[in-house]
Amino acid sequence: KVTFKITDCKTDDRTRAFAEKVFSSDTKDEDIREEISLFGVAEDCPILNQELAHHVATDDDIERRKKHIIRTQDGFASLMEDKPTYLEVPHFQRVSITGDYAAGVTMDDFELACKGLYRALTIREKYMRLAFQRYPSTTSHFLRKIEGEVWKPEHQVQPVFTPPPAAGEDPLDAKSLPPNLGYVARMRDGVIYVYKDSAAADKHEPLPLPTPDLTTFIDDMNFLIALIAQGPTKTYTHRRLKFLRSKFNVHEMLNEMEELKELKNNPHRDFYNCRKVDTHIHAAACMNQKHLLRFIKKSYRVDADRVVYSAKGKEMTLKEVFASLKMHPYDLTVDSLDVHAGRQTFQRFDKFNAKYNPVGASELRDLYLKTENHISGEYFATIIKEVASDLEDARYQYAEPRLSIYGCNPNEWTKLSGWFIKHRVYSPNLMWMIQVPRIYDIFRGRNFVPHFGKMLENIFLPVFQATIDPHSNPELSLFLKHVTGFDSVDDESKHSGHMFSTKSPKPEKWDIVKNPSYTYYIYYMYANIAILNQLRKERGMNTFQFRPHCGEAGAVTHLLACFMTADNISHGLNLKKSPVLQYLYFLTQIPIAMSPLSNNSLFLEYNKNPLLEFHQKGLMVSLSTDDPMQFHYTKVRSDWAGHL
Repeated sequence: KVTFKITDCKTDDRTRAFAEKVFSSDTKDEDIREEISLFGVAEDCPILNQELAHHVATDDDIERRKKHIIRTQDGFASLMEDKPTYLEVPHFQRVSITGDYAAGVTMDDFELACKGLYRALTIREKYMRLAFQRYPSTTSHFLRKIEGEVWKPEHQVQPVFTPPPAAGEDPLDAKSLPPNLGYVARMRDGVIYVYKDSAAADKHEPLPLPTPDLTTFIDDMNFLIALIAQGPTKTYTHRRLKFLRSKFNVHEMLNEMEELKELKNNPHRDFYNCRKVDTHIHAAACMNQKHLLRFIKKSYRVDADRVVYSAKGKEMTLKEVFASLKMHPYDLTVDSLDVHAGRQTFQRFDKFNAKYNPVGASELRDLYLKTENHISGEYFATIIKEVASDLEDARYQYAEPRLSIYGCNPNEWTKLSGWFIKHRVYSPNLMWMIQVPRIYDIFRGRNFVPHFGKMLENIFLPVFQATIDPHSNPELSLFLKHVTGFDSVDDESKHSGHMFSTKSPKPEKWDIVKNPSYTYYIYYMYANIAILNQLRKERGMNTFQFRPHCGEAGAVTHLLACFMTADNISHGLNLKKSPVLQYLYFLTQIPIAMSPLSNNSLFLEYNKNPLLEFHQKGLMVSLSTDDPMQFHYTKVRSDWAGHL
């Protein structure tokens, strides 16, 4: 029996140097990048195919291949004895592939690829367990089998979610909050640690909560960077992905009519009344443009003489606000509102962000699409509650809107949770995500924060304190019960040029007016979420998932960082550039919320979107709306959002 158990997972200097070279190549300008990417494999290249065939014919070890075929046949025989459930389904035709599993590559290349993929799978499993995030039991089961161990269901870790309130129960009732633990939370080297008391904090003697190790993380990252650029592994994973897609096409050809028959015989369930969840939608754009226009006109009819805005110390009524903009709401149309993204925003993230300003006026954005303004975000809360009401009327549609925490000051959490509780922005069809924009460079340039560590502290310390003593901030504690995770957002196409390594400055030392790299952001967000989840799990509270925007543009290494840290991601377009990462995302079934309509206006034309290709290969993809205000014309949001 051959096992690939790794006893020494340290990455050697040669691999580390190669990883740095790969990273440097990947962050080059698009115009000077090589024709064939380091991470990709040419789809149809006769020269490469001929060289591969010659390599397999002349350099292979025939005896080792014979032994491998015998082991493969023995494994298939034991598999047939177990009789998986899918083999007992009589209605579908199935194609069985037997024989040499490693056909097409030499045994040396096959074993090299498998050892690398095995270690990559164990790396993700380690970081998912640490943060109480999901890891598929099937993959975990096979890893234990390779290691000669027995997999047990209790070894699985899962996120903890807040259950829905019982009938008649107030979901915003603070009476059930747990007591104060008396712990102390402090930041050190960009990570918040929890201490028994102030004396222990002064000595840096934290509670024994498992924490990620920076040196180990960098070592694992360097290994993965080298792996995704490794020739034999790219070839092997490319062939496997082509096989998976062909397998889907054969299944579709053989069983399409049988599936349609089964679909028609399924009572009460069709496309419109199966449950759909929009897992990627931004709260500030969760309404369509007609909805926003209608609300603006309605608010003017009702509140024209109400003081709603303050500019340079002067209070203004709604009528005065529109008069200062030299317009009247009656004259507005969806065209003049100008919030819809089009071809003019393609590859222009700056122009896309400007679309959040109705008629190009930041005053209207502050008034209608912000939680913090002169009227305490009342209009924004009302719009979201109208969207939630539409979802409740539809019965089968749910959403997870994203609200922003910037990290400028620690009071942001108090203000956001106060807005949530004051306006009772609760719906059984909504849960909430917190998005953190990667705009430290802007805050540092304006002296809002002295260093990157302060931004991290403002984001995470209030949440730790509300977890330790919920009664110190009951509104925040209640709001956190309805939050499912954290997101990291911004334009991924902006390169920092910095490679995250053990030599990188700690967050408290990062005081320059320059943004850290994407991976730097991802690691420190993940590290704090992992420790926070350990604490909240002990307290019986809900935990948070890490679900960043990733792979929409920029370097392929973004997807590598999220493979290590994220429960799931949004977009994932750049997976098509790396067969190794694509195959790893398939093996670990990482959910990918894709938004073809959004991509069509920003980074990738609709007909080139890899959504269907990913689905055919078996990746776990879902459809999401992203920003209905920018991309939709009707009020239908989640009719097409949800898992395929």
